[in-house]
Amino acid sequence: MKTAKDARQSQSIVEKDRENVWHHISQYNDKKQPVVVTEGKGAWITDYAGNKYLDGMSGLWCVNVGYGREELARAAYEQMQQMAYTSMTQSHVPGIELAEKLNELLDDDYMIFYSNSGSDANEVAFKIARQYHQQNGEPARHKFISRYRAYHGGSLGALSATGQALRKYKYEPLTSGFLHVSPPDNYRRPAGVSVKEYNLQRAQELEDKIVWEQAETVAGVIMEPLITGGGILIPDRVYVEKVQEICKKHGVLLIIDEVICGFGRTGKMFGHQHFDIKPDMVTMAKGLTSAYLPLSVTAVRKDIYKTFEDNGENSHFRHVNTFGGNPAACALALKNIEIMERENLVGRSAVLGERLQQELAELADHPFVGDVRGLGFLMGIEMVEDKNTKKPASPDRVNKIISDCKASGLIIGKNGDTVAGYNNILAICPPLSCTDEDLAFIISVVKKVFKENAS
Repeated sequence: MKTAKDARQSQSIVEKDRENVWHHISQYNDKKQPVVVTEGKGAWITDYAGNKYLDGMSGLWCVNVGYGREELARAAYEQMQQMAYTSMTQSHVPGIELAEKLNELLDDDYMIFYSNSGSDANEVAFKIARQYHQQNGEPARHKFISRYRAYHGGSLGALSATGQALRKYKYEPLTSGFLHVSPPDNYRRPAGVSVKEYNLQRAQELEDKIVWEQAETVAGVIMEPLITGGGILIPDRVYVEKVQEICKKHGVLLIIDEVICGFGRTGKMFGHQHFDIKPDMVTMAKGLTSAYLPLSVTAVRKDIYKTFEDNGENSHFRHVNTFGGNPAACALALKNIEIMERENLVGRSAVLGERLQQELAELADHPFVGDVRGLGFLMGIEMVEDKNTKKPASPDRVNKIISDCKASGLIIGKNGDTVAGYNNILAICPPLSCTDEDLAFIISVVKKVFKENAS
């Protein structure tokens, strides 16, 4: 039982937080009590007050192997003891071994450039693409096309690629040369149009954009295999494969953002491996280390890398990152991948996701649920006010579900601060290491909360 002293200490840490910490993507509220997390084990976290929650969002879509993995801490510790830092202007053994392992997982031939975060990895991809075209005799290629509702990062270039107006509001003007097209949103496709036909229409919109912008000015297309933070929008395979065909036709580089989809989340090691495509670049972060240390990667096809040969002044890639490719982070990433392979967490993701889909399919009959969709251990529940008109649910209705789940010990998320009026999709993205009991808990809480909010 907690004593009065415990209560005072708890209050003290909360007050210190309010006075000193500016929380990410959170409204200003000096009366809001934050969750001060003190411990994590498996899929569960514990806050300063002793409350336990199953983290149904894996932190920020990232703690893929779960919390409290001593092996990961040990790998970082041992590397720090041996050699804590070398910049990637040089090299080190963990970085070399990790690059080799990533090529094995990608089943292709890439050069690996290390950074710290998904935003960094995408910024690097944009710079490489522009310089590549310059040095490949096409200096006019500088534009990038992405999709509305997609998120690619918070730095200026990555935010320019992001198709979420609320994330950009009050920070514009951003970086020039970034264009957007509509994503395939199969739930909201026009009546009487098949999924395949609709997805081909969305791909055609992309090609039209390239043509209208003058193809020789377009450097690249960037997209996630499925839009995650923007609402769990899952394309038909014909869309993704058609986009690659269009990019090749017009000499445009295809950049696949695997920051969330990578490392088992979708039931394959990388999300794009659900489709018959070979990206020119692949960006990754989050699940690469299961978020135990910051690390990201921009994987670049070797034929692109060849244009950076030292054949003239300033032909090398003039980008440096102090902490990118930190030896301890690389050693930890190798151990993280070893755990995933040893425990078959990619296969486990597919199995858990299928069970989750089957168990929660009944939510489609709920009066305020328009669609339930997912791929691997990643689910989106689109809430609506009216099932016929598909009018998005109000923020209060969506937030009530999230709040009630939290009160029952389950943390879930939503596509917050994306597009005005369309922040109505709940997200479930638990650690891939969840036990059968963890999954049963998630299912029981979600069913109970929706049943209690049926009117």
